[in-house]
Amino acid sequence: MRKELFGVFGDREAFDGLRASEFFDRVVGGDGVTVGVRDCALGYPGRSSVHAGDGHTCVVWGEAYAPDDSDAAAWLSQAYRDHGRAAFDGLNGSYVAVVDGDPPVVAVDQARTWECFYADTPAGRVFGTDPASVAGALPQSDRAVLDEALTEFVLLGVVLGDRTVLGGVDRVPFDGYLEPSGVGALDRFVYDHREFDYAAELADRLRAAFARRQNLPGESGVLLSAGYDSRTALAGVPDVETCYTVGQPDADEGQVARRIADQYDAHHETLVADERYVITDPETTQFGLGVKESLHVHHGGHTDEMGVDSIYHGLLFDTFLRGYFLPLDAVELFGRRLPRQRLEPEPDVAATVASKFGYHPEFADAVPECSRVPEDAMAFVRDAVDRELEQLEDRYDSIHDGTALFGIQNQPTMPFRLHLADNFVESFVAADAGLVDWHLSTPPEHRNDETYREALEQFDADVLRHNPPDRPHSTYRRNQVSKFLHEIVPGLDPYQSPLPNRDELYDRHDYDDELLPGYGSLHGLPPRLKLRLNDARNWLELATEDKSWTPRSVLCR
Repeated sequence: MRKELFGVFGDREAFDGLRASEFFDRVVGGDGVTVGVRDCALGYPGRSSVHAGDGHTCVVWGEAYAPDDSDAAAWLSQAYRDHGRAAFDGLNGSYVAVVDGDPPVVAVDQARTWECFYADTPAGRVFGTDPASVAGALPQSDRAVLDEALTEFVLLGVVLGDRTVLGGVDRVPFDGYLEPSGVGALDRFVYDHREFDYAAELADRLRAAFARRQNLPGESGVLLSAGYDSRTALAGVPDVETCYTVGQPDADEGQVARRIADQYDAHHETLVADERYVITDPETTQFGLGVKESLHVHHGGHTDEMGVDSIYHGLLFDTFLRGYFLPLDAVELFGRRLPRQRLEPEPDVAATVASKFGYHPEFADAVPECSRVPEDAMAFVRDAVDRELEQLEDRYDSIHDGTALFGIQNQPTMPFRLHLADNFVESFVAADAGLVDWHLSTPPEHRNDETYREALEQFDADVLRHNPPDRPHSTYRRNQVSKFLHEIVPGLDPYQSPLPNRDELYDRHDYDDELLPGYGSLHGLPPRLKLRLNDARNWLELATEDKSWTPRSVLCR
C-alpha cells in the first residue's frame, strides 16, 4: 500500500528488526514506542502529522483536525499531557493516533473509520494499518486461521467485531485504544438523545464539516452517483474540477449524475464498467484488510483515468444521517415487502443485518461434506450478532440504535474509502465529529430521508434540483409506492439499478475459468460469493505466506 502506519511498543532497534526505515517517510521513536509513517500528504494541514519535540512524541495518521486548527500531533501531545486519554475527545476526523505516554497508547477515531491491527510477536506488541504487515511480524506457525471468523466472512462478507481471520491478529476495539499489555474502550461513541431542530442543526454541521475540509492539494474530484449523498459532497466543495461515475454512459444513473455535475460547473466523466468492475485481484483484495470483501472497490480499475490529486465522496452519509441500518416496518403486498418510513417496533436485528451485509448461505450446498458453513447458517449469524451487540450494550439504550451501531462498527463498504485514500488525498466528510455527534444525539425516528432532505434544502436550496432516477418523487412514501408499482404493473419498466450489473459482467467475461478452474461444484454459486471466495484465498495467501490456499480449502477445514 502507498500509505501506512506501522509501529512497535519498543525502541528503534526493535522497529528496524521488523521493517526497513527507508519504506517510510518518517520514523519517530520515544521511550516506549517507535512508529513509521508513510503518507504523501504528511505535514499538509488536516493530514498526517508528527510531533517529536517538547512533550510526548506523537503521531496522528490520516485526516485529523485539532480544536484550535493547529497541527494535530502537536496539539494532541500537549492535550494528552494535560488530560490523558480524555484528550482523544477533542480530536476530530478519521485517524489512528499514537502517543508515547506512560504507558504509550494507540487510539482510533470514535467510529473506527481507520482500522488498526495488532499482534503480540517475539519483538513485542506490533501494530499498524496494514494487517498483512502486522501478520508478517508473527512466526508463520502463529498465523492460525480462526474458523469462526472465516465463517463470518463466508456468510456475510465481513469479520465481525475486533477479530480478523487470523487468530494471532486482532483490531484495536471500536472507539478504543491499545497499550503495550492491553486494550480498552473510550466513551466518545455513545447514544444520548436530545430535542433540537434536527434539520437546521444538521445543515449547520454539514457547513462546518465541509469548511474544515476545503482546499485540499491539487485538483479535486468527487465520486458522484445520482443519489443524495455524493451530490452533498459536490455542493459542499466549491472548487471541484471533475466528477466520476462508474457505469454506462447511457444509463439513467450516469445521465442524472452528469446533470448534477453540470449544475455545479464541474466536468463529468463516466468510468465505463467492464471486467475491471468485477475482478478482485490480490492488489484489490488487500483493501478489504482481510475483514471485508473487496467488491465495494467498484472504481478500483479506473485509478489511472481519474486525473485529480484529491478526492471527496459521500460514504456513510446514509449510515450516520439517513438511518441506513435502521430496521423499518413494512407491509406485505403481492408477495413483496413495501417499506414504510417508520421503525419496526420489534426488530429482528440479525435479519436486518443479514439483508444489509450480503448474507448468503449457499456454500453449504456447494460443498456439503466439509463446509465451514454450519448446517443452520442463520442460527450462526444470530449468535454472532448477539455476541457483538452484547459487547456494545453500554453504548445504546434503544435496540434501533443498537442495530445502527452494529452496522457502523462492521461497516462492509469501507474498502471503497480505503482504496481512495491510498491513491489520492481523500477527505472523509461523514466522519466529522460534529456529524457523528448529530447521529448520536438524534433519536432514530428522525434519522431518515425526510430530515435529511429538509437539511439539504437549508444547506443548499438547489441541491435537490435533479431527483435520483429511482426516487423521482420528493417523499419517501411516494418513492416506495412508485418503485413497487414499477415492479408489479405490466407495461411499467422497473427502475434501473444505480450500480452496474456485476452478475452480467462476471458471466460475460467467463470469470469462472479464471477464478475457479477445476472447481465445477462452485460454478453455480452467485458471482458475489465466488468473488468472496477469491478475496479470502488472496488474503490468506498474503497473510500466511502459504500459496496452497484454494477456493475449496477456504470453505473446508
